[in-house]
Amino acid sequence: MKITFSKKEKIFLSIFIAAYIVVAILNIQQLKKTPMEEIFGGLGKRWIVDINGFRFNPMTIMVGAGIAVLLILIAYRLRRFELVPNRKQALIESILETFYEIVDESIPDKRFVKPTFVIATTLFLFIAFSNVIGGAVPGINVVAAEDGSIQKITLFSDIWPAPTGDLNTNLTYAVLVLIISHVFAIRSKGFKEWLKTWFYPNPVMFPINLIGELAKPISHSLRLFGNIGGGAILVYILSYMTKYFFAPIVFWGFFGIFVGLVQAFVFSMLAVAYISSQLS
Repeated sequence: MKITFSKKEKIFLSIFIAAYIVVAILNIQQLKKTPMEEIFGGLGKRWIVDINGFRFNPMTIMVGAGIAVLLILIAYRLRRFELVPNRKQALIESILETFYEIVDESIPDKRFVKPTFVIATTLFLFIAFSNVIGGAVPGINVVAAEDGSIQKITLFSDIWPAPTGDLNTNLTYAVLVLIISHVFAIRSKGFKEWLKTWFYPNPVMFPINLIGELAKPISHSLRLFGNIGGGAILVYILSYMTKYFFAPIVFWGFFGIFVGLVQAFVFSMLAVAYISSQLS
């Protein structure tokens, strides 16, 4: 299979490689002057703001909002499909068709195929963009103290903070999937039949069934958080060990793109599986 690039794509790749080399050289010079304790002092720390007991990470909100706006702009740009698809349209159609086939085969009640498809693809696209941007694209990050005061702002010496590297984001999506699955089950089976499933196969199993349902969003969110959060820290450490030059692009490509896309697919497929189990 021969891979060809258009003129615009060649120009973009050339600019990206040139910018990467420039950023790498600047980071090498900076790392030579910076002690290891200072470099890794803010590793794993997040910029947390506390407003009357409500704690949140502003970078998670800003990057997440940016990804949402980016997806809306892409959807607006691709709102009109051509009768004869180009390469980009063919790729999008193949991805959507694959997702729809998986959902159609998994969901027993066909009334919920389309809404489940929309939920699964939305989760996949947001998480995929989040993982790639937060694992393969150098950007801006903030190192803050425990009181929320900003200690340092890094520019292109770290990756963007992925919203999926924040457990709150993943847990929110996992809880939404849990709620949606039970709402679909009530609409499909009726309230009485849905209520009976909590006591299946006998009333003694109610505590086990309850624990099993509560465990779903926990495992669902922690799986994604561990892979993305841990991968980002690992890339950062390996980048320092190789002085942030040629090797990190391989790490970014693996953890940010390959693992990021796989985890986005796994998360969305688990969402389909949880909805399907409630409708069965």
